[in-house]
Amino acid sequence: MTRQPLIGELISEAVAVAIIISIGCSAAAMYLLYDPSPYQNAYWGLCITWGLAVSLAIYTTASISGTHANPAVTLALALYRGFPWSRVLPYWAAQVLGAMVGAAIVYLLYAPVIDHYNALHGLTRAEGGAASVFFTAPGLAVTPLHALSNQVILTALLVFGIFAITERYNEAAPGANSGALMIGLLVACIGASMGYLEGWAINPARDFGPRVFAWLNGWGAAALPAEDHYWWIPILGPLVGGALGGAAYQCLILPFLPARQRARDAHGVGTDGSAQ
Repeated sequence: MTRQPLIGELISEAVAVAIIISIGCSAAAMYLLYDPSPYQNAYWGLCITWGLAVSLAIYTTASISGTHANPAVTLALALYRGFPWSRVLPYWAAQVLGAMVGAAIVYLLYAPVIDHYNALHGLTRAEGGAASVFFTAPGLAVTPLHALSNQVILTALLVFGIFAITERYNEAAPGANSGALMIGLLVACIGASMGYLEGWAINPARDFGPRVFAWLNGWGAAALPAEDHYWWIPILGPLVGGALGGAAYQCLILPFLPARQRARDAHGVGTDGSAQ
């Protein structure tokens, strides 16, 4: 299959992440800024909104770039599924840029509401007022170190699930038209079950792009470096987790898929990779 020109892929990745952030962080704004919150007794609504934003991004851009929309996914695909290493850094840059654009859209929509919320609660942007609209932070009783391990685990679950959903030899995987929906539901399920730990970043671009935007628009040190220099945790944790989640699928599930075994047998290759 002929690869799309790199510029088209990068635009696609930026658009995908902009879609996710503009919808997801808008939902976060509604969750945080309004009293009563429309999600006060329906947290699943917030999670499914983030998940459907991911699905929409995939349906919009997958034919061009494959919709990684997450540096951790890009890294895992390069490690285990043959994605060119020469495109990893450009994809990462496009994803972060798209996240900043998405954050700018949210800001254009909600800036007056953010200012009203901060004034009502006696907060300032520099103190971190309404910062959770844009980026994540440790939740109740969660230390930064524990948040790091959480992000590794959550992102490993994400990438493990994505590999399963998109594996061509997985005969139980959803069809092409429903795979995007299942990935969105996977994101929603992670948020619904583990999101309160530290905002379920599971995506370095999702956190870092809006964090940089917030830093440039009045949140200053509350965004970067953030309290306890937290900013790097939603970057490193997901990258490590994505690599581990991909490795787990490649080692624990892929070798035993019947369709893969049949394909290897048909081509005269043993299960250990040696010629028959």
